[in-house]
Amino acid sequence: MENTNQKNRIAVGADHAGFIYKEAIVHWLNRNGYDIFDAGTDSESSTDYPDHVHPVAIAVEKGEASLGIILCGSGNGVAMTANKHQGIRAALCWTNEIASLARQHNNANVLAIPARFVPEAVALSMVQTFIETPFEGGRHQKRVDKINC
Repeated sequence: MENTNQKNRIAVGADHAGFIYKEAIVHWLNRNGYDIFDAGTDSESSTDYPDHVHPVAIAVEKGEASLGIILCGSGNGVAMTANKHQGIRAALCWTNEIASLARQHNNANVLAIPARFVPEAVALSMVQTFIETPFEGGRHQKRVDKINC
């Protein structure tokens, strides 16, 4: 199954602390038929997370990817960086329930994962949950509409 449209394109980026998980996530996404935009990094060598997050956020903002996944040690730096972009709603998640609620209630379009604080299996499970959970809309839409400044 080949998915090359933007609806099935996922943008992924990480710094050195998130590199190992990013590679596992990219492998899982490829295995499950998603098209990937990989913004790096490509090793565990020290790197600056904004260099890998901004391209992910831009791809989601422009509609070149439907969702983004970003990783660093705590998840905070990548989430803060992504959320500087007007069209981004990055959610820092550490459980499946939070990832699901971020999509259902907040229409989050970028998942931020704290690679040093969750097991790899949880990270992969959150990715699946985040991608497969739809936004509920309804009463949540008016709240999401109020997020942008």
